Amino acid sequence: MLACAIENRVDYCPRDCDRFPCDQFKAGPYPFSQGYLNMQERRRRERPTAKIPCGDVPKVPSEYWEDLKRRDLNVLCGNALARTYPPDGIRLSFLGKELLIDRKHRRLFRLSGGHWDDIDAPLLELLCLVYLLNVGPEPVCDEMISVHELKEALFFQGPHELKVRPLLERYGNDLDSFKSVAQRLGGEVLDLADVAYKVWAFPKVPIYYLFWEGDQEFEPRLSILFDRSIEHHLSADAIWGLTNLVSDTMLRGIKGNDVVA
Repeated sequence: MLACAIENRVDYCPRDCDRFPCDQFKAGPYPFSQGYLNMQERRRRERPTAKIPCGDVPKVPSEYWEDLKRRDLNVLCGNALARTYPPDGIRLSFLGKELLIDRKHRRLFRLSGGHWDDIDAPLLELLCLVYLLNVGPEPVCDEMISVHELKEALFFQGPHELKVRPLLERYGNDLDSFKSVAQRLGGEVLDLADVAYKVWAFPKVPIYYLFWEGDQEFEPRLSILFDRSIEHHLSADAIWGLTNLVSDTMLRGIKGNDVVA
């Protein structure tokens, strides 16, 4: 266990390792009981519901579903780079995985093992509707900008700061684990910084993560950047919510199809 922790730069397995509890802990009666290991597995499968800064669970206004129902399905999917799903659904990519937005029953599903699983994720549901209702015909322009270059840059202060510090604490000195998570999210490798990925939150909304590893002289650094076209499709609060949802997914160290918070 000690050799594994040293090799993977883990200080404390339950806190810092995405794979805890692994087979090394299950093979013997120490240092944790089987009951504790079972509890840890159960808690890690049960994702907390994403919340907004005041601590409330986000609510999806019924008017959003009503507005979505009135929209022309072909035009909507054309703008969003989504696909129709007869009779009245929309297939939308989120972090490289397929979601189904059911306009008739006002439900969200994800594709898993060849069939659709009903999911309860209010923040993701809200962001999907906001994206579909507001996305324009403008394409991705492949020009990266920082949050400070957005027209509504002042919004991203105080409680609306992007979630940079937790990512630095988790991955700043463990970029191999960050690479693994980014790749499982369908991230595209970029020849920038020490490690950089373009992660597709939605089909027209890439988010760029640029990491510089720390050393004895400098602290690790992370920049989260956007495509200049993002403000054609999302408002400042939607950009904030979507970025933090993606960052939360990275912090959880997702496995398999588990990309929904």
